[in-house]
Amino acid sequence: MNDDEPAHTGRPRALLRSLAPDLAPWRASRDFRYLWTSGCVTSFGSFLTYVALPMQIKELTDSSFAVGLIGAVELVPLIVFGLWGGALADALDRRKLVLRSEAALGLLAGLLLLNALLPRPVLWPLYLVAALVAACDGLQRPALDSLLPRIVAHQHLTAAFALKSLYHNVASVAGPALAGVVVAFSGVQTAYALDVLTFVVSLLLLARIRAVPPPTGAERPSVRAVLTGVRYAWSRKDLLGTYAIDTCAMLFAFPVAVFPFLASELGANWALGPMYAASAVGGLLVGATSGWTSRVHRHGRLLVVAAVGWGAAMTLAGLAGNVWVVLLGLALAGGADQVSGIARSTMWNQSIPDEVRGRMAGVELLSYSVGPQLGQVRAGTMAGLIGVRAAVWTGGLACVAAVLTVAAALPRLLAHDDRTDPHTAAVRAAHERAQQEAPAAA
Repeated sequence: MNDDEPAHTGRPRALLRSLAPDLAPWRASRDFRYLWTSGCVTSFGSFLTYVALPMQIKELTDSSFAVGLIGAVELVPLIVFGLWGGALADALDRRKLVLRSEAALGLLAGLLLLNALLPRPVLWPLYLVAALVAACDGLQRPALDSLLPRIVAHQHLTAAFALKSLYHNVASVAGPALAGVVVAFSGVQTAYALDVLTFVVSLLLLARIRAVPPPTGAERPSVRAVLTGVRYAWSRKDLLGTYAIDTCAMLFAFPVAVFPFLASELGANWALGPMYAASAVGGLLVGATSGWTSRVHRHGRLLVVAAVGWGAAMTLAGLAGNVWVVLLGLALAGGADQVSGIARSTMWNQSIPDEVRGRMAGVELLSYSVGPQLGQVRAGTMAGLIGVRAAVWTGGLACVAAVLTVAAALPRLLAHDDRTDPHTAAVRAAHERAQQEAPAAA
């Protein structure tokens, strides 16, 4: 602050600067800029297909069961190829693995487009492509997640995840709305064509990232290598706590499946769209004011507080009889989930050694992908037994209880401090050595 600047104007500016997203990774890493822009482009394209695919199945079958089968055909490929993708990410050039799987995803979007252009589109290829997309996503996600610590400085990892979350949350809010307009006015063919175009742009950006070869002496991909990664995860009780808490939060308090029934029970069918978007809005607000997260060191405690906040907010959404309070609860839950994601990602990226980072990313993929699937089943089942609103608020309370139980059972999670944690110190030292040997260009 300048000497002649009034104190009452300097303080708000300082507060805004402390809350503004930390742009250090964007400024420091050329490869991060390409990776971020690629993700921004392709996430919007993916939401086009995310909306168009179930819409096309509905038009072909007029069956809610047929639409629901999409999730069933995706689950097993995601689990199997997520674990295998982690082993590949530790043994191969991660950039090449990301590029090849991105190209495969683009080709699959092209197949959807070709099928949609037929005079009479066929149903079964839609399920086959959905399963193959899940498999490719499982192969790509561990390499994509484990790529970040190799292209971003160790001290910038928290800020890098927060910046990535910004485009994801913007896409989560704007993507479905844009997709709905495109599908309604131009048809699913246009949605698939635009998705193919975004993959082309994404590939051009990813191709400019420098090679990211595997660590020296990397273990060859095998079932044994996968099991080695699982054993490492089990040996790290702080990491185990992050997986357990995320699974509990999604299992007990992920009521998206009952949103249509909740909106109807509240007499506000118009609120169904806002219900789906509310959590992303909350996450976007946290991402846009995430500067403070770079100054947090006890990420285990932050994770527990955020997960309790998620459960408490879902409890509020279930108990509220007013639709605006429900939307507020869902937005608060989304904000808490964003904080939880920042805490988890920071712990993972700062403390997991590079030689097992891909396999750990595969385990992480399971923890945050399987939980929501099971949560949908729980919410739907409980809604049938005790009612829609009760299914939501009891799940929120169960989430709070489960999170506190996990925290009590795994004290190493609460004790985690990146200033004193030996795993974090070892990874930081290895990162600094790698930078000295082959300094990254700005």
